[in-house]
Order: sequence, then structure tokens, then C-alpha cells
Amino acid sequence: MSVGDAHGGSCCAPQGRKGLPLSPRAASPGTESGKPGNPGHAIAQALVPAQTFSMGDHQGVGYRADGEQPVHAVALDAFSIDATSVTNDAFRAFVEATGYRTEAETFGYSAVFHLALAAPQKDIVGQPPATPWWLGVRGADWQHPGGSDSDLSGLGDHPVVHVSWNDAAAYCRWAGRALPSEAQWEAASRGGLDGARYPWGNEREDWRMNIWQGTFPTVNTLDDGWLTTAPVRSFTPNAYGLWQSVGNVWEWCADWFDPGYYAASPSENPRGPDSGALRVMRGGSFLCHDSYCNRYRNAARSSNTPDSSMSNAGFRTVALLAPPVAT
Repeated sequence: MSVGDAHGGSCCAPQGRKGLPLSPRAASPGTESGKPGNPGHAIAQALVPAQTFSMGDHQGVGYRADGEQPVHAVALDAFSIDATSVTNDAFRAFVEATGYRTEAETFGYSAVFHLALAAPQKDIVGQPPATPWWLGVRGADWQHPGGSDSDLSGLGDHPVVHVSWNDAAAYCRWAGRALPSEAQWEAASRGGLDGARYPWGNEREDWRMNIWQGTFPTVNTLDDGWLTTAPVRSFTPNAYGLWQSVGNVWEWCADWFDPGYYAASPSENPRGPDSGALRVMRGGSFLCHDSYCNRYRNAARSSNTPDSSMSNAGFRTVALLAPPVAT
């Protein structure tokens, strides 16, 4: 688990598995849908109309290293997107149907925020000195989000966490869907409010999202009611019907990450760079706080290695809409 820059992704999510005991495996290929419309994917849909929108940081508040600028026009075809993050109940259906084991389970550990630890001290296998709020915890996985002494009791409608990009891609292949492109994710999160900082407008309104309140990373006043994840249908959806696209959990996107990509991005249906070492993450999480990380914004970008998993990252999926039949 390596350390990011002073205002980098390390506050939001530990950067990779480097520094923890086990070596990462190579990323499994592909985000394409394996078969159309698996009925086992029981997540309500929000429809995003075909549109051209201005992608990127309009307010100039992002971190330069994240590459949120230049703002550029992007045209997208219509698509449907999960109205919520994929839930624990939905992911359980996938696991029960396929016998799939997540990378956290096969590696034997995952990253847990220190105040959410629910495991004996002997299960801590790593703690980066520069970001000691992140713990590598043996036995932490999607079914044990705080470690071996935790379970999913009462969390069926919370977002699944401790899923890597590779795990999310495997779910998509089963469900006949795909991870959203970065451009699709941002258009959906904006809800038609071109240039807006948040899904509801430009003013920060903490009652609309699950982020850190208090003094990061030691005191959370729980003003929003949650230390970690909230149920996926908490707060208020945006104009397209998306719930919690900012805050709660980071969401994996299909794209490889490149901070310079926006300067050369295609103007129609961009899919990101052809290759890379990191995958894009969007939306921020329950750990975001202005004192360290203000990535709970429509335009905010982060990234991580495809095999990384942590207690504040999940995903949602998309499907392209069929074009109307000519008459």
C-alpha cells in the first residue's frame, strides 16, 4: 500500500497493494458486456439522454495532478446507468450464481479505515506511516467490511465495498453490462446541470451527501448519520434519478487513467487511453473532507491499480440504449 502525494488519492483510498505482504496479480482483461441483460442484476435504472456536455472542472478547484482540465465538449449516445451503486445484496446474487471469489478474498486482505476496524490487532498486516488511517487487514473483504469480526448484518442495501476493478469487471460480464466510461459517469452525475460543481448545483450542501464531518481522520461528528457507508437510497437523487454519485463510495470506471487525457480526448463517446497502469475512480467517498481531499464533485478524478480493494470503493454499471428503429 503505497503513499500518494500530499493531496493525492492516499487520503481517499490507499494507492495499490505495494508495501503489503502479497504481490498483486495481473489485471484480468476487458470491461465489455458478456451477455445482454442478465435478470440477476436487480438494480433500478436511470436513463441518461444523448447529449453534448462540458466535461471537466469549471471552477478550477481540482488538483492539477488529477488532470480535471481543460474543460472540453463531449458528445455521448444515450445510455442507462444504475440508479445506485451495486449493493451487497446484488453482489451476493452474483457470487451465489457463479462462485466468484474477489481479489480481497484471494489475496487474503484488504484496506480498512482505522475507525471502522472490526478485527483483532493481529490481523493488521500493514499501515503506511504517511497515511496511518489506512490499515491492511487480513480477512477484510466484501462480506467482512471491517475485518473478521464484522459481517453484512443490516447492510444488504449498502454499496458493496472491497471490490477491485477486476472484481467489478467480472460482475459486469455476468450481468451483461459494463462499467461506465469516465465521460458517461460524469454526464450521469451532472444530471443535466452542465458546469455544476455538484449533482444539485454549485453550493455545497452536506445534507445531500455522505462525507466526513469533523476533524479528519480522527473525529467524525456523524452529522450525516454515518461513519462509513450509507444505504444507497439515502439523501436525494439528482435530476436523472441517480443516488449518491458523490460521497458514500468511490466508483470504478472503465477507463485507464491519464492526467493528460483531456487535452487529446475524442469529442464523441470517449473511452479513455488505450492502456495504462491505473483505472479511473469517480465520486469521492465517506472519507472526503476539505482539509485533505475535496473530490466529492462531479468533475473530480482519482485512480488506483486494478487489483486494489478498500472499504470505501464500489461501482455501478451501464448499458447502451438501442437506437430507435427507423419507420
